[in-house]
Amino acid sequence: MKTTFSIIKADVGGFPGHSSVHKDLIDVAEKSLSEARESGLLLDFHVTHCGDDLELLMTHTKGTNNQEVHSLAWDTFIKATDVAKKLGLYGAGQDLLKDAFSGNIRGMGPGVAEMEFTERKSEPLIAFLMDKTEPGAFNLPIFKIFADPFNTAGLVIDPSIHSGFVFEIWDILEHKKVFMKLPEEMYDVLALIGAKSRFVIKRVYPKDGKLPTDEPAAVISTEKLYQIAGEYVGKDDPVAAVRAQSGLPALGEVLEGFAFPHLVSGWMRGSHNGPMMPVSVEQARCTRFDGP
Repeated sequence: MKTTFSIIKADVGGFPGHSSVHKDLIDVAEKSLSEARESGLLLDFHVTHCGDDLELLMTHTKGTNNQEVHSLAWDTFIKATDVAKKLGLYGAGQDLLKDAFSGNIRGMGPGVAEMEFTERKSEPLIAFLMDKTEPGAFNLPIFKIFADPFNTAGLVIDPSIHSGFVFEIWDILEHKKVFMKLPEEMYDVLALIGAKSRFVIKRVYPKDGKLPTDEPAAVISTEKLYQIAGEYVGKDDPVAAVRAQSGLPALGEVLEGFAFPHLVSGWMRGSHNGPMMPVSVEQARCTRFDGP
C-alpha cells in the first residue's frame, strides 16, 4: 500500500497584521485533524504555520487529490476562519476564494503539495513552507538539490543518484508542462526556471535505479492566487515536500539548497524582489517589510 503525504495551506487570518498565526487557529485545526485521525481518514498529521499561513501536514492512504482529504482541509480552514473573525484577526478567510467546496480544493485558494509513494523502511521527509513569495521561489533551491553537484556531492559519488533526475516543469500562464532530464538538458532547464514567475518546477522524479520512476522525490505547490481570483488577493505562499536519503539526496544536501539567500518576488504588497531567509518554524514570522 502506498502512502500519501499532503501539505495543504491557507491564510485564514493573521496575528497581528500578516505576520503570524494565532494559537486558537492552530488549536481548532488540531482538533479537526485529530478527529479525522481517530475516524481512520488520516494516518497522522501535524499543524503548524509559516508567517500568517495555517499549514496542515497530513499522511493517509487515499492518494492525491482525494475528495475526503481535501474536504477535511477545506472544512478545517472554514472553522479556523470563523475563529479568526471572532478574534478580529487581519484578513480572515483571505485565501478562501470560493464559497462552497466542490470536490477538490485546487483552484479554490489554498495551496496544495501532495505526493504518493511506496514508503521505505525509513522515509525522511522534509516540508518547506514559504510566506510572502511565489511558487517560483523554489526553483533555485530545488535545482541545486537535484542538479547541482557543488550542492549535492552524491550526484558525483553516489551511484544511486549519479544518473540524475527528471524535472516536471509547469508553464503556469499557458497551463502546459514538460518533462526534462538532468543533467542532459541542464541548460534548457535553466533557461525556463530562470523566468520564475512563469515557469516553476512542479515535481522531481528519480531516473531508473533504486526507486520507482513514477513516484516523486519532490513536489511543489503552484497555485497563483491572482489567476484564481482575477485580481490581486495576496501572495501565493508556496509549500514543498522533499524526500531524502537512500537513493535521493541526503538531508544535509537538501537543506544546503536553501543556504544561499537568493532573490525572490513578493515581499511588501507582493511588489518587490528581495532575499529569501530560511528560518525555523519558531522564527517564521514575516515582519520587516513583509520579508519572506
